[in-house]
Amino acid sequence: MIDVSNDRKISDVLHINDKMNAFNLNHEIISYMNKVNPTTCVATSNQNINIPDGQGRNIVLYFYPKDDTPGCTIEGNDFTRLNDVFAENNSVIYGVSRDSIASHEKFINKFNYTIDLISDEDESLCKQFDVLKLKKMYGKEHIGIVRSTFVISPDGDILKQWDKVKADGHAEEVLDFVKAL
Repeated sequence: MIDVSNDRKISDVLHINDKMNAFNLNHEIISYMNKVNPTTCVATSNQNINIPDGQGRNIVLYFYPKDDTPGCTIEGNDFTRLNDVFAENNSVIYGVSRDSIASHEKFINKFNYTIDLISDEDESLCKQFDVLKLKKMYGKEHIGIVRSTFVISPDGDILKQWDKVKADGHAEEVLDFVKAL
């Protein structure tokens, strides 16, 4: 149950509940079908990324809250370090957040990432994968990205999903799964 504090109107709480119900519906559709709706996303390096992949590769799609924050940096560094091994195993890695392409480019350049990042400023990809959840930070509630990862086959099947990921060591866990395919 959402706590209604003095500075929040009932209509705000109802609006948050409506958003959460919509997110749950998206999740049920994906879970039931276990397929990704084909989509094209804007990514770094002036790319348009097709999901599922049009080149016959698996996609490792990892969602993270914000560029240049500690956990997100660890995760990006780890996926970059293992990028060649993922490629050897017919998989391409994309990070996703609501940050702009300009923010992503700055983040990539700062840490020399060899992976591309997808900008989901309109939250359409986040909604499709149901990674936006009610979070609490410093006593305030907001809707934010819960760190999650999906492995998607070239046919659009969701092969594996990780929710509420801990950044440290996660890339290795995903790689172990991909190697076993």
